[in-house]
Amino acid sequence: MTRLFFNHALLPDGWATGVRIDVDDRGWIERVTTGSTPDDASPHDHIAVPGMPNLHSHAFQRAMAGLAETRGPGEDSFWTWRQAMYRFVAQLTPQDLTAIASQLYVEMLEAGFTSVAEFHYLHHDPNGQPYDDIGEMAAALAEAATATGIGMTFLPVFYANCGFGGQAPEDGQQRFITTPERYGRLHQRICEIARTLPDAAVGTAPHSLRAVTPESLSEILEIGPGAPVHIHIAEQVKEVAECKQWSGQRPVQWLLDHVQVDPRWCLVHATHLTASERQGIAASGAVAGLCPVTEANLGDGIFDGVNYLEDGGRFGIGSDSNIRISVAEELRGLEYSQRLRDQGRNLLVRDGSTGRSLYERSLAGGAQAVGRKVDKLEPGYRADIVGLDVDHPALFCREDDAWLDGWIFVGGERVVSNVWSGGRHVVQDGRHVTRERAQAAFKQTIQRILKT
Repeated sequence: MTRLFFNHALLPDGWATGVRIDVDDRGWIERVTTGSTPDDASPHDHIAVPGMPNLHSHAFQRAMAGLAETRGPGEDSFWTWRQAMYRFVAQLTPQDLTAIASQLYVEMLEAGFTSVAEFHYLHHDPNGQPYDDIGEMAAALAEAATATGIGMTFLPVFYANCGFGGQAPEDGQQRFITTPERYGRLHQRICEIARTLPDAAVGTAPHSLRAVTPESLSEILEIGPGAPVHIHIAEQVKEVAECKQWSGQRPVQWLLDHVQVDPRWCLVHATHLTASERQGIAASGAVAGLCPVTEANLGDGIFDGVNYLEDGGRFGIGSDSNIRISVAEELRGLEYSQRLRDQGRNLLVRDGSTGRSLYERSLAGGAQAVGRKVDKLEPGYRADIVGLDVDHPALFCREDDAWLDGWIFVGGERVVSNVWSGGRHVVQDGRHVTRERAQAAFKQTIQRILKT
């Protein structure tokens, strides 16, 4: 049993003082007591909030962050960035992926992300052949999760085509491409790998409507019944136009009309929506997986958050391409994009603190999307806890919701002082306990890749 004490904590019914949290040996919250004292508790922080789930990550892309910011002679877009990504990914080994993911997960935990959903499509060797262990690349991610302590949801990606209507794969996609039969074996192996981690989950992830056919989509959705289902959708205007050309419908409308979209689903990006599509997502109970930093970096567009919340929609946040790792910046970017478009302020809240509204909505949507009980500080939930530094200037002379506003809109990730993931104290005084080791391995990996 581990006993933690916080002067203040954000509980399901609001802020409480003198909060003692008892964590069992498996990393679950066993008891929460308010009005308590720190007498027999472990070292504590002044302020505690639930750790944020990261609902969308491509771990390997952390290694190319910042390497696609030079413009060539022609037009630069998501699609030219994708070609650069294909060239980069051709070089990566399983050992490289462990080093890259370990550095990434250290950064996530230091930023306040305590769990991650890995949308993982780098399955095969550079020639497109399965490894002897078909789940070897997923095992590399599991090794990184074990080393850093982050909570995991594996989302093995089914990727078979390069365009709507079953177009043949392109050069550069061979490490991603699979068949329904091979995908079934991969999924089964990843379930075995997940059982080696504490409380890991496994979902299903058709990459996008352009990467599947209706027939293959139907087949893979029968794998892992009841588990999360994630899909990229409506990220780019070109994608929407090509879907209409293929089917006569926009991507989200096609999905809603042909598949039973329900609360298991996370529709990643969903940037370009009509009002009826937006309302359809909200009515389904699915989560919109928003990645504002990546969406800005790739020039995707702005999600219609204001109207989506009016429709009763659910959302969570992810770091996607991992160009920047920051809970605060993802949430701030989401709100600021709405302000820039609509020329108003505090748009993603009906009344009260914008920071509190953004944080709690993202907690709930993120936990639903990752399929794990990680969004509340109460018995029966994982002990994923973020301690905030009351001595950070962004939090001076503030209290309650103003702490969240200060973190998200002013202080950024440096406000995070301590982090417990599944009860494991992984960030202490702002630094992950394995930071130096992870950073050294990451540096060696980057040096080799960039010299190749």
